[in-house]
Amino acid sequence: MSQWQTICKTSDIAPNSGVCAKVGNKQVAIFFSQRTNHFYAIGNYDPIGKANVLSRGIIGSIDDQLYVASPLYKQHWNLATGACLEKPELSIATYEVQQANDEIQIRI
Repeated sequence: MSQWQTICKTSDIAPNSGVCAKVGNKQVAIFFSQRTNHFYAIGNYDPIGKANVLSRGIIGSIDDQLYVASPLYKQHWNLATGACLEKPELSIATYEVQQANDEIQIRI
């Protein structure tokens, strides 16, 4: 059974950047894309760099798909699917996001 959990306020996330939140025993990176006017949530753990750092990555797009570039080795992780552009056999968790008034919630 999944449920919505409030993570932060919309004002806590600057446009085109991310924040990290601890949800249970996991870290989740939440991003706001000004271009799409949409929030995205992915796992914060970079399996290549072996560290919780993706929330500090830079948002960009390749072929109209939004990615975050890992701050460690610069791999690109698709914000919608979690797929790695450079290593398609790898992926990270993605989470459904909703905005409820001025709060950002993810489905866990």
